[in-house]
Amino acid sequence: MDLKEIQNLIKFVANSGVAEVKLEMDDVKITIRTTLEGNVTETTYVQQLPAQAALPQAVAPQQAAPVVVNVNNEATAAAEDSKYITIKSPIIGTFYRKPSPDKPVFTEVGSTIAKGDVLCVIEAMKLFNEIESEVSGKIVKILVDDMSPVEFDQPLFLVDPS
Repeated sequence: MDLKEIQNLIKFVANSGVAEVKLEMDDVKITIRTTLEGNVTETTYVQQLPAQAALPQAVAPQQAAPVVVNVNNEATAAAEDSKYITIKSPIIGTFYRKPSPDKPVFTEVGSTIAKGDVLCVIEAMKLFNEIESEVSGKIVKILVDDMSPVEFDQPLFLVDPS
């Protein structure tokens, strides 16, 4: 399982409203816990298990069915989010919701934003890059936790343009 698949699984679990998911595959064991009580907390544990000759053969057929179900549910979640505009990361770096630890966050879920408003900063190579909105609307969802690493073109915010 590569990093992209793990990230997609985390996003799917966060969007599904499930409290906990445990997944064991050939040599990887993943546990994802979420609590949806005002604050969203995601705890992800990825553990490499020692490879055993007999175990992967027995486990692999059982894991095939849930993966197909996840793909279908991800497609449904993506269709629901299609009415929103996704603001993506233009660079690789570390995502910050505040300009500094003692300052308030740039934006919250439910905030109305205008074109050119600063939504976050991304630190890349000791430089803090302000990420400005290219659209006006209302923040529907913040897709990245504060102080998390982000990839190029990774979705950061969902914005309702209406």
